Amino acid sequence: MREIEFVGLMAALQALQALAIDVMLPALGHIARDLGQADPNQRQLIVGVFLLCSGLGSLFPGSISDRFGRKPVVMVCLAAYFCISLACALVTDFATLLILRGFLGLFTSGLMVLPMAVIRDRYSGDRMARTQSLVAMVFMVVPMIAPMLGQGLLLFANWRWIFGLMAGLAGLVAFWAWMRLPETLHPEFRQGIAPRAILGNMRAALLCRAAAGYFLGAALVQGAMFGYINSAQQLIAEHFGAGTAFPVVFGVMALIMSGTNFINSRIVERFGARRVSHTAMFGFILIATIHFAIALRGETLWVFAPLMTVSFCLMSFIGANFQSIALQPFARTAGAAASVMTFVRMVLGAAFGSLIGQAYDGTARPLLGAMVAAGIGALGFVLFSERGRLFRRLNYPPGLKPAR
Repeated sequence: MREIEFVGLMAALQALQALAIDVMLPALGHIARDLGQADPNQRQLIVGVFLLCSGLGSLFPGSISDRFGRKPVVMVCLAAYFCISLACALVTDFATLLILRGFLGLFTSGLMVLPMAVIRDRYSGDRMARTQSLVAMVFMVVPMIAPMLGQGLLLFANWRWIFGLMAGLAGLVAFWAWMRLPETLHPEFRQGIAPRAILGNMRAALLCRAAAGYFLGAALVQGAMFGYINSAQQLIAEHFGAGTAFPVVFGVMALIMSGTNFINSRIVERFGARRVSHTAMFGFILIATIHFAIALRGETLWVFAPLMTVSFCLMSFIGANFQSIALQPFARTAGAAASVMTFVRMVLGAAFGSLIGQAYDGTARPLLGAMVAAGIGALGFVLFSERGRLFRRLNYPPGLKPAR
């Protein structure tokens, strides 16, 4: 498989998870009314239950794929996505929909985890960071277009067709993966399926000093991103008065962030994932601190949006590179490592993001203060992993330098 097709397939797998959230945002009110749910806050559970179960479910598929291979687990996840999405389209009560959404998150969490393991099987070091950046660049298109896609369907069909669309897209990606995705797990790297072996591999990933600082730092930075998403509508549409222009502002910022992933993919092999991400981390702390100081005195949307976009761009340089560095030590147990790291990143990130969202006070100050704290905390974790030495190039053991 050529690189452009490989990147497209990995992005498509991860995009199905994002689609399961974003495509139905415009339909939440319609779903709640049709299924007799009067409490407006309860409709948020359609997204919340899925996210929670996806985070919990991410502990397992990577370890299972370390034993049985990546491709079989990917195909099971896609089959579950197809079947459960169709079942969601046929529900007649709200509680059943929430149960099905929970199962959808559990059984398809591998679509977040396994692309990371497949990329690690195929590449290492800075080449892995480059590929992950390209995948992220393509993947970022989904949050921009999915709400508009869902809104478009509602113009001529009811909300049940949104789940039908999800099933159809899962079927197409499943056919693509079945025909073109090779098995990337090296036979000599297959692990035992015994619980003791799985727990041992996960424990090794959690306790690896070289990796821990990076996935914990990534969790803090992702938590800041979740905090922005939680309060973005209130902050941009209401506080800054963007109103109906909010989706445009949100989409343009996401588009620029996507472009930054492409830039990262072009420079990371030249300068190294550590140098790029460490520089971006200091830049993130600096911009967030300046922005926080400005917000204390008051700001407008025309100040907030450009500065926040710069912070998002720096997050792009941090995220893909931190993820690649954290996975580097785990060639033999990439699945288990990807699972436990995704679990930690999702759970801690979601918890931190929720705290930021709940702290919203009608200004950007809580968000920006949290971003400064996240940057400083991430720097501390990275210093722990690197034993106080930053900006080093990775020294590859013999035979592990990535192929060009």
